[in-house]
Amino acid sequence: MSKTWEHYHHAARHHERAAYHYKEAAKYDQAEEHEKAMHHAYLAHGHTQLAIQHDIEAAKTQAELCDGVAIPSSQAKNNKIVA
Repeated sequence: MSKTWEHYHHAARHHERAAYHYKEAAKYDQAEEHEKAMHHAYLAHGHTQLAIQHDIEAAKTQAELCDGVAIPSSQAKNNKIVA
Protein backbone atom coordinates (compact mmCIF):
# COMPACT_ATOMS: atom_id res chain seq x y z
CA MET A 1 0.00 0.00 0.00
CA SER A 2 1.39 3.39 -0.92
CA LYS A 3 2.09 5.96 1.76
CA THR A 4 -0.69 8.18 0.42
CA TRP A 5 -3.33 5.47 0.71
CA GLU A 6 -1.97 4.41 4.07
CA HIS A 7 -2.57 7.93 5.39
CA TYR A 8 -6.05 8.04 3.82
CA HIS A 9 -6.84 4.69 5.46
CA HIS A 10 -5.72 5.91 8.89
CA ALA A 11 -7.64 9.17 8.43
CA ALA A 12 -10.81 7.27 7.55
CA ARG A 13 -10.49 5.08 10.65
CA HIS A 14 -10.00 8.12 12.89
CA HIS A 15 -13.01 9.84 11.30
CA GLU A 16 -15.08 6.72 12.04
CA ARG A 17 -13.89 6.64 15.66
CA ALA A 18 -14.60 10.35 16.07
CA ALA A 19 -18.12 9.89 14.72
CA TYR A 20 -18.71 7.04 17.16
CA HIS A 21 -17.52 9.11 20.13
CA TYR A 22 -19.56 12.16 19.09
CA LYS A 23 -22.63 9.91 18.91
CA GLU A 24 -21.87 8.50 22.35
CA ALA A 25 -21.32 11.99 23.74
CA ALA A 26 -24.72 13.10 22.43
CA LYS A 27 -26.36 10.02 23.94
CA TYR A 28 -24.84 10.65 27.38
CA ASP A 29 -25.60 14.36 27.16
CA GLN A 30 -29.29 13.60 26.60
CA ALA A 31 -29.20 11.29 29.61
CA GLU A 32 -27.62 14.15 31.57
CA GLU A 33 -24.49 12.14 32.31
CA HIS A 34 -22.24 15.07 31.55
CA GLU A 35 -18.93 13.60 32.71
CA LYS A 36 -19.30 10.65 30.34
CA ALA A 37 -20.44 13.01 27.58
CA MET A 38 -17.38 15.21 28.08
CA HIS A 39 -15.11 12.17 28.04
CA HIS A 40 -16.51 10.97 24.71
CA ALA A 41 -16.37 14.49 23.26
CA TYR A 42 -12.72 14.69 24.30
CA LEU A 43 -11.95 11.36 22.63
CA ALA A 44 -13.83 12.43 19.50
CA HIS A 45 -11.83 15.64 19.32
CA GLY A 46 -8.57 13.69 19.56
CA HIS A 47 -9.56 11.32 16.77
CA THR A 48 -10.63 14.28 14.62
CA GLN A 49 -7.23 15.91 15.12
CA LEU A 50 -5.43 12.68 14.19
CA ALA A 51 -7.61 12.29 11.10
CA ILE A 52 -6.76 15.82 10.02
CA GLN A 53 -3.04 15.13 10.47
CA HIS A 54 -3.30 12.01 8.31
CA ASP A 55 -5.27 13.93 5.67
CA ILE A 56 -2.51 16.55 5.58
CA GLU A 57 0.24 13.94 5.31
CA ALA A 58 -1.63 12.19 2.52
CA ALA A 59 -1.97 15.47 0.64
CA LYS A 60 1.75 16.22 1.08
CA THR A 61 2.72 12.76 -0.13
CA GLN A 62 0.40 13.06 -3.12
CA ALA A 63 1.79 16.49 -3.99
CA GLU A 64 5.35 15.14 -3.85
CA LEU A 65 4.36 12.33 -6.20
CA CYS A 66 2.68 14.74 -8.61
CA ASP A 67 5.75 17.02 -8.68
CA GLY A 68 7.78 14.14 -10.11
CA VAL A 69 5.29 13.26 -12.86
CA ALA A 70 6.53 14.04 -16.35
CA ILE A 71 4.53 16.50 -18.46
CA PRO A 72 4.32 15.82 -22.21
CA SER A 73 6.51 18.27 -24.13
CA SER A 74 3.59 19.75 -26.11
CA GLN A 75 1.74 20.52 -22.88
CA ALA A 76 4.88 21.95 -21.27
CA LYS A 77 5.31 24.41 -24.17
CA ASN A 78 1.74 25.63 -23.70
CA ASN A 79 2.26 26.11 -19.95
CA LYS A 80 5.41 28.26 -20.25
CA ILE A 81 5.11 31.87 -19.16
CA VAL A 82 6.39 34.29 -21.75
CA ALA A 83 8.15 37.31 -20.26
